[in-house]
Amino acid sequence: MRSSCKTSFVCYEKILLLNAAFFRGDYRISGSEKEGADSIVVSGGYEDDRDFGNVIIYTGQGGRGISGKQEKDQTMKRGNLALVVNEMEGLPVRVIRGADPNNSFAPKNGYRYDGLYRVDSHWYETGKAGFRIWRYRLLKIEDESPLPPAKSIASAVTVLGGGNFAPDRKSMTVQRIVRDTKQAKALKRLYDYTCQVCNIRITTATGPYAEAAHIRPLGKPHEGPDTPDNIICLCPNHHVMFDLGAFSVDDNFTLIGIDGTLTVRKGHIIDLEHLAYHRKHYLNRIPPE
Repeated sequence: MRSSCKTSFVCYEKILLLNAAFFRGDYRISGSEKEGADSIVVSGGYEDDRDFGNVIIYTGQGGRGISGKQEKDQTMKRGNLALVVNEMEGLPVRVIRGADPNNSFAPKNGYRYDGLYRVDSHWYETGKAGFRIWRYRLLKIEDESPLPPAKSIASAVTVLGGGNFAPDRKSMTVQRIVRDTKQAKALKRLYDYTCQVCNIRITTATGPYAEAAHIRPLGKPHEGPDTPDNIICLCPNHHVMFDLGAFSVDDNFTLIGIDGTLTVRKGHIIDLEHLAYHRKHYLNRIPPE
């Protein structure tokens, strides 16, 4: 999709008129597995989608039959994998809404470009039709600037060397948000800012540093609580690994996916239901196809 438009909004108005047919059926994620997704469409075609306006719980593509109903498990490829690249690389994605009488945030007819969103997280679960589907939590970027095509973003990091000795300053969206609530701060003090996985304490010029990881994520659709029984103290490396499902924790605190045991100090009671939720939805999120 190429255009001479100067702004993303004007550009997409023209693109939508020319390529409306592209968004019908099972091809509602535009992008590639290597470069990420540049745009997605929310138009009521998937029964598991949940649109809350600034927050979208988006269903991956694939697995639907000619009737439009889900007939088999979704796999981690094509657009599904492209959205994971966006999450990992912090790349925003354009959201296009199509007419849907059941969605108050959708246009009355046709398609409408609704701005940039970031892929906050992804997981898999059993959908309403009884098949495994991929889910993505998308958050609206309120203060957005024009977004270049995904290929332009990828090409900038494909080859090492060169560079820019006087780079322009531009706003950038960070993919992960490190929450530091009152409960999180208290828990980090309990562990003296020491990672419960590797037992490493990071010391900086401004003091020790650790991150609070919520076992069951906050917000829709997970609705995890911001309470000590849903928080563990981790170093940045193990926080990323935990969020991305590289490892999880068994009920006896043995680590799954990596060696070791989660250190749990007296006074820190972890809710085993939250651990079970993380294992179910996040551990080893690329199951056999």
